Amino acid sequence: MEKDKKIKLGISIGDLNGIGSEIILKTFEDSRMLEFCTPIIFGSVKTMSFFKKHFESSINFHGINHTDEIVDGKVNIVNVWKENVNINFGEEDLKIGEYSIKSLEAATNALKDNAIDVLVTAPIHKHNIQSDSFKFPGHTNYLAEKLGGKTLMFMITDTLKVGLLTDHVPVKDVSSQITAELINEKINIVYKSLVEDFGIRKPKIAVLGINPHAGDNGVIGEEDDKILRPTLEAIKDKMVYGPYSADSFFGSGNYKNFDAIIASYHDQGLIPFKTITFGHGVNYTAGLSKIRTSPDHGTAFEIAGKGEADNGSFKEAVFKAIEIFNSRQEYDEYSKNPLKKAPKRLEKQTRPRDK
Repeated sequence: MEKDKKIKLGISIGDLNGIGSEIILKTFEDSRMLEFCTPIIFGSVKTMSFFKKHFESSINFHGINHTDEIVDGKVNIVNVWKENVNINFGEEDLKIGEYSIKSLEAATNALKDNAIDVLVTAPIHKHNIQSDSFKFPGHTNYLAEKLGGKTLMFMITDTLKVGLLTDHVPVKDVSSQITAELINEKINIVYKSLVEDFGIRKPKIAVLGINPHAGDNGVIGEEDDKILRPTLEAIKDKMVYGPYSADSFFGSGNYKNFDAIIASYHDQGLIPFKTITFGHGVNYTAGLSKIRTSPDHGTAFEIAGKGEADNGSFKEAVFKAIEIFNSRQEYDEYSKNPLKKAPKRLEKQTRPRDK
Protein backbone atom coordinates (compact mmCIF):
# COMPACT_ATOMS: atom_id res chain seq x y z
CA MET A 1 0.00 0.00 0.00
CA GLU A 2 1.27 3.48 -0.91
CA LYS A 3 2.42 5.51 2.05
CA ASP A 4 -0.12 8.33 1.59
CA LYS A 5 -3.07 6.01 0.91
CA LYS A 6 -5.58 5.42 3.71
CA ILE A 7 -6.78 1.93 4.53
CA LYS A 8 -10.12 1.38 2.78
CA LEU A 9 -12.42 0.21 5.56
CA GLY A 10 -15.65 -1.41 4.35
CA ILE A 11 -18.70 -1.48 6.59
CA SER A 12 -21.74 -3.73 6.22
CA ILE A 13 -24.75 -1.99 7.67
CA GLY A 14 -26.30 -4.80 9.72
CA ASP A 15 -29.97 -4.94 10.73
CA LEU A 16 -31.55 -1.58 9.91
CA ASN A 17 -34.03 -1.92 12.78
CA GLY A 18 -31.20 -2.34 15.29
CA ILE A 19 -28.44 -0.05 16.55
CA GLY A 20 -25.97 -0.67 13.71
CA SER A 21 -26.53 2.58 11.83
CA GLU A 22 -26.49 4.59 15.05
CA ILE A 23 -23.09 3.29 16.13
CA ILE A 24 -21.70 3.82 12.62
CA LEU A 25 -22.87 7.46 12.68
CA LYS A 26 -21.50 8.07 16.17
CA THR A 27 -18.12 6.61 15.22
CA PHE A 28 -17.56 8.67 12.08
CA GLU A 29 -19.10 11.92 13.33
CA ASP A 30 -15.61 12.37 14.77
CA SER A 31 -13.77 13.65 11.70
CA ARG A 32 -10.46 12.56 13.24
CA MET A 33 -11.39 8.99 12.37
CA LEU A 34 -10.77 9.88 8.72
CA GLU A 35 -7.08 10.28 9.58
CA PHE A 36 -6.90 6.51 10.15
CA CYS A 37 -9.01 5.12 7.33
CA THR A 38 -11.42 5.81 4.49
CA PRO A 39 -14.81 4.39 5.50
CA ILE A 40 -17.05 2.82 2.85
CA ILE A 41 -20.56 1.97 4.01
CA PHE A 42 -22.43 -0.57 1.87
CA GLY A 43 -26.06 0.50 2.02
CA SER A 44 -27.91 3.48 0.63
CA VAL A 45 -27.59 7.27 0.83
CA LYS A 46 -31.39 7.48 1.24
CA THR A 47 -31.38 5.05 4.14
CA MET A 48 -28.39 6.61 5.88
CA SER A 49 -29.90 10.08 5.39
CA PHE A 50 -32.99 8.86 7.26
CA PHE A 51 -30.77 7.79 10.16
CA LYS A 52 -28.81 11.04 9.99
CA LYS A 53 -32.03 13.05 10.36
CA HIS A 54 -33.47 10.76 13.06
CA PHE A 55 -30.36 10.92 15.24
CA GLU A 56 -29.66 14.59 14.39
CA SER A 57 -26.19 13.65 13.22
CA SER A 58 -23.73 16.18 11.86
CA ILE A 59 -22.03 13.65 9.57
CA ASN A 60 -21.65 14.31 5.84
CA PHE A 61 -21.84 11.52 3.27
CA HIS A 62 -20.27 11.00 -0.15
CA GLY A 63 -22.66 8.85 -2.18
CA ILE A 64 -21.20 6.58 -4.87
CA ASN A 65 -22.46 3.76 -7.05
CA HIS A 66 -19.19 1.84 -7.48
CA THR A 67 -16.13 1.26 -5.32
CA ASP A 68 -13.88 2.82 -7.97
CA GLU A 69 -15.46 6.16 -6.99
CA ILE A 70 -14.23 6.04 -3.37
CA VAL A 71 -12.76 9.32 -2.14
CA ASP A 72 -10.27 9.57 0.73
CA GLY A 73 -11.23 11.98 3.49
CA LYS A 74 -14.96 11.30 3.00
CA VAL A 75 -17.51 8.96 4.56
CA ASN A 76 -18.40 7.05 1.40
CA ILE A 77 -21.70 5.24 0.92
CA VAL A 78 -22.02 2.68 -1.88
CA ASN A 79 -25.63 2.60 -3.07
CA VAL A 80 -26.39 -1.12 -2.89
CA TRP A 81 -30.08 -0.22 -3.19
CA LYS A 82 -31.84 3.04 -4.09
CA GLU A 83 -35.43 2.47 -3.00
CA ASN A 84 -36.91 3.79 0.23
CA VAL A 85 -36.84 1.32 3.13
CA ASN A 86 -39.47 1.22 5.86
CA ILE A 87 -37.60 1.36 9.18
CA ASN A 88 -39.33 0.24 12.39
CA PHE A 89 -36.80 0.34 15.19
CA GLY A 90 -36.72 -2.70 17.44
CA GLU A 91 -38.88 -4.94 15.24
CA GLU A 92 -37.94 -8.29 13.74
CA ASP A 93 -38.56 -8.06 10.02
CA LEU A 94 -37.52 -10.59 7.38
CA LYS A 95 -37.60 -7.88 4.70
CA ILE A 96 -35.11 -5.83 6.71
CA GLY A 97 -33.02 -9.00 6.99
CA GLU A 98 -32.82 -9.06 3.19
CA TYR A 99 -31.19 -5.62 3.22
CA SER A 100 -28.70 -6.85 5.83
CA ILE A 101 -27.65 -9.58 3.43
CA LYS A 102 -27.52 -7.25 0.40
CA SER A 103 -25.09 -5.05 2.32
CA LEU A 104 -23.02 -8.00 3.56
CA GLU A 105 -22.81 -9.61 0.12
CA ALA A 106 -21.74 -6.37 -1.56
CA ALA A 107 -19.13 -5.66 1.13
CA THR A 108 -17.79 -9.23 0.98
CA ASN A 109 -17.47 -9.09 -2.79
CA ALA A 110 -15.57 -5.81 -2.50
CA LEU A 111 -13.27 -7.37 0.10
CA LYS A 112 -12.69 -10.41 -2.08
CA ASP A 113 -11.91 -8.18 -5.09
CA ASN A 114 -9.50 -5.98 -3.05
CA ALA A 115 -11.70 -2.92 -3.58
CA ILE A 116 -11.58 -2.54 0.21
CA ASP A 117 -8.77 -3.60 2.55
CA VAL A 118 -10.73 -4.68 5.64
CA LEU A 119 -14.35 -5.26 6.65
CA VAL A 120 -16.20 -4.23 9.82
CA THR A 121 -19.68 -5.73 10.15
CA ALA A 122 -22.48 -4.08 12.11
CA PRO A 123 -24.75 -6.52 14.02
CA ILE A 124 -27.24 -8.67 12.12
CA HIS A 125 -30.24 -10.53 13.52
CA LYS A 126 -29.66 -14.23 12.99
CA HIS A 127 -33.34 -15.08 12.51
CA ASN A 128 -34.10 -12.22 10.11
CA ILE A 129 -31.32 -13.18 7.70
CA GLN A 130 -32.49 -16.76 7.12
CA SER A 131 -33.88 -17.48 3.64
CA ASP A 132 -33.71 -20.03 0.85
CA SER A 133 -30.56 -18.33 -0.45
CA PHE A 134 -28.92 -17.57 2.92
CA LYS A 135 -28.76 -20.37 5.48
CA PHE A 136 -25.78 -19.40 7.58
CA PRO A 137 -25.97 -18.98 11.38
CA GLY A 138 -23.93 -15.80 11.20
CA HIS A 139 -21.16 -13.78 9.61
CA THR A 140 -18.33 -16.20 10.41
CA ASN A 141 -19.73 -19.19 8.51
CA TYR A 142 -20.72 -17.05 5.53
CA LEU A 143 -17.30 -15.43 5.25
CA ALA A 144 -15.55 -18.79 5.58
CA GLU A 145 -17.43 -20.06 2.54
CA LYS A 146 -17.07 -16.92 0.44
CA LEU A 147 -13.44 -16.16 1.24
CA GLY A 148 -12.16 -19.68 1.84
CA GLY A 149 -10.11 -21.04 4.71
CA LYS A 150 -10.77 -22.47 8.15
CA THR A 151 -12.03 -19.87 10.60
CA LEU A 152 -12.20 -19.26 14.32
CA MET A 153 -14.30 -16.84 16.36
CA PHE A 154 -11.65 -14.84 18.20
CA MET A 155 -12.85 -12.36 20.81
CA ILE A 156 -10.09 -9.82 21.34
CA THR A 157 -8.91 -6.80 23.29
CA ASP A 158 -5.39 -5.53 23.84
CA THR A 159 -5.06 -7.69 26.97
CA LEU A 160 -7.48 -10.60 26.53
CA LYS A 161 -8.02 -12.92 23.57
CA VAL A 162 -10.48 -15.83 23.65
CA GLY A 163 -10.96 -18.29 20.79
CA LEU A 164 -13.61 -21.01 20.50
CA LEU A 165 -13.35 -24.67 19.54
CA THR A 166 -17.09 -24.62 18.72
CA ASP A 167 -19.08 -21.43 18.26
CA HIS A 168 -22.78 -21.32 17.30
CA VAL A 169 -23.44 -24.94 18.22
CA PRO A 170 -26.19 -26.24 20.54
CA VAL A 171 -24.74 -27.29 23.90
CA LYS A 172 -26.04 -30.85 23.43
CA ASP A 173 -23.83 -31.21 20.32
CA VAL A 174 -20.62 -29.67 21.66
CA SER A 175 -18.81 -32.79 22.90
CA SER A 176 -19.59 -34.78 19.74
CA GLN A 177 -18.05 -32.07 17.57
CA ILE A 178 -14.79 -31.75 19.48
CA THR A 179 -12.26 -34.06 17.83
CA ALA A 180 -8.48 -34.19 17.76
CA GLU A 181 -8.62 -32.81 14.21
CA LEU A 182 -10.78 -29.85 15.29
CA ILE A 183 -8.56 -29.09 18.30
CA ASN A 184 -5.45 -29.06 16.13
CA GLU A 185 -7.15 -26.91 13.49
CA LYS A 186 -8.31 -24.25 15.96
CA ILE A 187 -5.02 -24.13 17.88
CA ASN A 188 -3.11 -23.69 14.62
CA ILE A 189 -5.39 -20.80 13.64
CA VAL A 190 -4.92 -19.11 17.02
CA TYR A 191 -1.15 -19.63 16.94
CA LYS A 192 -0.82 -18.24 13.40
CA SER A 193 -3.04 -15.27 14.21
CA LEU A 194 -1.11 -14.37 17.36
CA VAL A 195 2.13 -14.37 15.38
CA GLU A 196 0.99 -12.66 12.17
CA ASP A 197 -1.92 -10.50 13.29
CA PHE A 198 -0.73 -9.43 16.74
CA GLY A 199 3.06 -9.62 16.49
CA ILE A 200 3.50 -12.15 19.33
CA ARG A 201 6.51 -14.19 18.28
CA LYS A 202 6.26 -17.01 20.85
CA PRO A 203 2.63 -17.15 21.94
CA LYS A 204 1.48 -18.99 25.05
CA ILE A 205 -1.97 -20.55 24.76
CA ALA A 206 -4.32 -22.03 27.40
CA VAL A 207 -7.14 -24.46 26.60
CA LEU A 208 -10.21 -24.83 28.84
CA GLY A 209 -11.72 -28.24 29.59
CA ILE A 210 -14.88 -29.54 28.00
CA ASN A 211 -16.56 -30.74 31.19
CA PRO A 212 -16.81 -29.19 34.68
CA HIS A 213 -13.42 -29.44 36.42
CA ALA A 214 -11.98 -30.73 33.12
CA GLY A 215 -13.76 -34.02 33.77
CA ASP A 216 -12.33 -34.67 37.26
CA ASN A 217 -10.35 -37.69 36.05
CA GLY A 218 -13.35 -39.15 34.25
CA VAL A 219 -15.86 -38.69 37.07
CA ILE A 220 -17.66 -35.90 35.15
CA GLY A 221 -17.26 -37.08 31.56
CA GLU A 222 -14.43 -38.75 29.66
CA GLU A 223 -13.93 -36.29 26.79
CA ASP A 224 -11.17 -34.31 28.51
CA ASP A 225 -9.07 -37.39 29.27
CA LYS A 226 -9.73 -39.27 26.05
CA ILE A 227 -9.69 -36.44 23.50
CA LEU A 228 -8.44 -33.12 24.84
CA ARG A 229 -5.45 -34.10 27.01
CA PRO A 230 -3.81 -36.49 24.50
CA THR A 231 -4.19 -33.96 21.70
CA LEU A 232 -2.65 -31.15 23.74
CA GLU A 233 0.17 -33.40 24.90
CA ALA A 234 1.06 -34.13 21.27
CA ILE A 235 1.47 -30.42 20.43
CA LYS A 236 2.99 -29.08 23.64
CA ASP A 237 5.97 -27.81 21.60
CA LYS A 238 3.69 -24.91 20.60
CA MET A 239 3.44 -23.77 24.23
CA VAL A 240 -0.16 -24.95 24.56
CA TYR A 241 -1.30 -25.73 28.10
CA GLY A 242 -4.36 -27.37 29.65
CA PRO A 243 -7.03 -28.44 29.89
CA TYR A 244 -7.85 -26.01 32.69
CA SER A 245 -10.99 -26.05 34.79
CA ALA A 246 -13.07 -23.23 33.30
CA ASP A 247 -14.95 -22.22 36.45
CA SER A 248 -11.93 -20.74 38.24
CA PHE A 249 -9.66 -19.86 35.32
CA PHE A 250 -10.79 -16.27 34.87
CA GLY A 251 -11.74 -15.45 38.45
CA SER A 252 -8.30 -16.50 39.67
CA GLY A 253 -6.61 -14.20 37.15
CA ASN A 254 -4.82 -17.14 35.52
CA TYR A 255 -5.88 -15.85 32.11
CA LYS A 256 -3.37 -13.03 32.49
CA ASN A 257 -0.54 -15.55 32.15
CA PHE A 258 -1.45 -16.40 28.54
CA ASP A 259 -1.56 -14.65 25.18
CA ALA A 260 -4.79 -16.42 24.26
CA ILE A 261 -7.34 -18.79 25.76
CA ILE A 262 -9.29 -21.38 23.78
CA ALA A 263 -12.72 -22.26 25.19
CA SER A 264 -14.55 -25.44 24.28
CA TYR A 265 -17.89 -23.81 23.54
CA HIS A 266 -19.55 -20.43 23.05
CA ASP A 267 -20.74 -19.41 26.51
CA GLN A 268 -17.75 -20.92 28.29
CA GLY A 269 -15.58 -18.34 26.54
CA LEU A 270 -17.89 -15.43 25.85
CA ILE A 271 -19.47 -15.04 29.29
CA PRO A 272 -16.14 -14.31 31.03
CA PHE A 273 -14.85 -12.35 28.04
CA LYS A 274 -17.84 -10.01 27.95
CA THR A 275 -17.95 -9.74 31.73
CA ILE A 276 -14.36 -8.50 31.75
CA THR A 277 -14.37 -6.39 28.56
CA PHE A 278 -17.95 -5.51 27.64
CA GLY A 279 -18.19 -2.40 25.48
CA HIS A 280 -14.56 -2.64 24.40
CA GLY A 281 -14.26 -6.19 23.06
CA VAL A 282 -14.10 -7.09 19.38
CA ASN A 283 -15.20 -10.18 17.48
CA TYR A 284 -12.45 -11.04 14.98
CA THR A 285 -12.71 -13.81 12.38
CA ALA A 286 -9.26 -15.38 12.51
CA GLY A 287 -8.05 -17.73 9.79
CA LEU A 288 -9.24 -15.79 6.75
CA SER A 289 -6.91 -14.33 4.15
CA LYS A 290 -8.90 -11.11 4.63
CA ILE A 291 -9.61 -9.12 7.80
CA ARG A 292 -13.07 -8.88 9.33
CA THR A 293 -14.02 -7.51 12.74
CA SER A 294 -17.28 -6.61 14.45
CA PRO A 295 -18.49 -5.26 17.80
CA ASP A 296 -19.00 -7.77 20.60
CA HIS A 297 -22.77 -7.19 20.86
CA GLY A 298 -25.95 -7.73 18.89
CA THR A 299 -28.71 -5.60 17.39
CA ALA A 300 -29.95 -4.35 20.80
CA PHE A 301 -33.54 -3.95 19.57
CA GLU A 302 -34.61 -2.82 23.05
CA ILE A 303 -32.76 0.51 22.68
CA ALA A 304 -32.78 0.88 18.89
CA GLY A 305 -33.72 4.33 17.67
CA LYS A 306 -33.44 5.94 21.10
CA GLY A 307 -29.97 7.41 20.64
CA GLU A 308 -28.68 5.45 23.65
CA ALA A 309 -26.35 2.99 21.89
CA ASP A 310 -22.69 2.94 22.97
CA ASN A 311 -20.42 2.87 19.93
CA GLY A 312 -17.29 1.94 21.93
CA SER A 313 -17.09 -1.65 20.72
CA PHE A 314 -17.76 -0.69 17.09
CA LYS A 315 -15.05 1.99 17.20
CA GLU A 316 -12.69 -0.56 18.73
CA ALA A 317 -13.57 -2.97 15.90
CA VAL A 318 -12.52 -0.27 13.42
CA PHE A 319 -9.18 0.25 15.15
CA LYS A 320 -8.54 -3.48 15.53
CA ALA A 321 -9.14 -4.03 11.81
CA ILE A 322 -6.62 -1.28 11.02
CA GLU A 323 -4.07 -2.59 13.53
CA ILE A 324 -4.33 -6.17 12.26
CA PHE A 325 -3.95 -4.96 8.67
CA ASN A 326 -0.81 -3.05 9.65
CA SER A 327 0.52 -6.04 11.61
CA ARG A 328 0.10 -8.35 8.62
CA GLN A 329 1.88 -5.82 6.40
CA GLU A 330 4.71 -5.66 8.91
CA TYR A 331 4.89 -9.46 9.19
CA ASP A 332 5.04 -9.84 5.42
CA GLU A 333 7.79 -7.23 5.24
CA TYR A 334 9.85 -9.01 7.90
CA SER A 335 9.30 -12.36 6.18
CA LYS A 336 10.72 -11.01 2.94
CA ASN A 337 13.55 -9.09 4.56
CA PRO A 338 14.19 -9.88 8.26
CA LEU A 339 16.89 -7.20 8.48
CA LYS A 340 14.66 -4.36 7.27
CA LYS A 341 13.21 -2.10 9.94
CA ALA A 342 9.43 -2.40 9.98
CA PRO A 343 7.21 0.72 9.96
CA LYS A 344 5.89 1.88 13.29
CA ARG A 345 2.47 0.45 14.02
CA LEU A 346 -0.60 2.40 14.92
CA GLU A 347 -0.34 2.72 18.70
CA LYS A 348 -3.41 2.96 20.86
CA GLN A 349 -2.39 6.31 22.34
CA THR A 350 -2.61 7.92 18.89
CA ARG A 351 -6.33 7.25 18.69
CA PRO A 352 -8.69 10.19 19.10
CA ARG A 353 -10.17 10.42 22.55
CA ASP A 354 -13.94 10.44 22.89
CA LYS A 355 -15.34 13.93 22.89
